[in-house]
Amino acid sequence: MSNTREILSYIAIIIIGIIIAQHMNVVVSGSMEPVFYRGDIVVIEKTDFLGINEINPDNLKIGDIIVYNATWFPEPVIHRIIATDTNSNGTPYYTTKGDNNKVPDPAPVYHNQVLAKVVSIGNIPFIIPKIGYLTVWIRGL
Repeated sequence: MSNTREILSYIAIIIIGIIIAQHMNVVVSGSMEPVFYRGDIVVIEKTDFLGINEINPDNLKIGDIIVYNATWFPEPVIHRIIATDTNSNGTPYYTTKGDNNKVPDPAPVYHNQVLAKVVSIGNIPFIIPKIGYLTVWIRGL
């Protein structure tokens, strides 16, 4: 019986670790400085986590920091929503920009491109500083 409990506790720890890891994203550029820096980890809520919608991409607002699949960059981008609008077909989209960038991102972000939102406490993003730098180094980014 003791072995069964021990095995179950290990399984629970592994599952909890996987869930926590799936809700963290490593920052790989300086485009959002000074809010967060390259190598920081941001805690996120996902639009689809195992079929669960933790956030609705239709309900985001100006000021939210999102992770999205960019049409102009091969990796997901973490930038702030600076405007909302609709195109000529009536499809809503977001305009995003890195806080450290001089100009907005080069393409609109449609709601189906949004992968996650950075968790904020008040208006402060939930960040774990520099812990992800090893990941950045290993990936060569």
